[in-house]
Amino acid sequence: MVPPLHLPSAGPAPIPGDAALAAVLGYARARRPLHYRAPNDRTGRWAQVPAFGYERFDRRPVPDGPLGEADILTAEGLHGRLDRKAWTAMAAALPDVQALADDVVARAAGRAFWELPDDEFSVLAEPGTVGALLRRLRVVCAGRGLSAPHVTAALHHRYPALIPLLHDATRWPLLPHVREGDSGVAAVVHRELRQAADGFAELEDAVRRAGVALTRLRQHDVLLWLTTTLRFAHAAAEGSRPAHEADETGSPR
Repeated sequence: MVPPLHLPSAGPAPIPGDAALAAVLGYARARRPLHYRAPNDRTGRWAQVPAFGYERFDRRPVPDGPLGEADILTAEGLHGRLDRKAWTAMAAALPDVQALADDVVARAAGRAFWELPDDEFSVLAEPGTVGALLRRLRVVCAGRGLSAPHVTAALHHRYPALIPLLHDATRWPLLPHVREGDSGVAAVVHRELRQAADGFAELEDAVRRAGVALTRLRQHDVLLWLTTTLRFAHAAAEGSRPAHEADETGSPR
């Protein structure tokens, strides 16, 4: 049984464990109707497509070698298409992004994000900490005109247990919880994962037993995103249904 998860960034009340499990499973399984009509078809037909990003992002295979165009496509699967200028800028910046990611991996030394000590997200322990490197990544994105959500999505997909996935919908709720001495919002995510470690360990196991592969770092992101975008109830309702029903039916978004 998953215990309640207290995530201050998602609200003042703890998230009941059964609701958190249902919401994460709903994020992976929920479907919605889409009317599709090919150019040579006069009437078209209804199809059930994934309601959320699990199929087109989390389940995509991880490419071999350094970051490349396949990683940009994966990021677009979660955050939408980039225009030509933004695509070109991100492709040109991938070597620099890869270098920063390599530094994060080296600094972590095989540890997951939630296994890192608090000092890795404190300005008092800088330079060279994971928090400082993640903040540097955002500086690089701003300086080169990159879409930070797409860059962090590409990196999270490569390193799902180490590099957080951030979007405006999740970053803004994290900002009020940044404390003096924190290296950035990553410190808030790290603190919430550490403080709710037992709950996330149980949630991670329960989700895995249900056939859904999501690290607790991604689960935190999913729960926060569903809450802040008011999609939590829909995802939890879909996740509470048997898996075969969720595959066959869906509800409008």
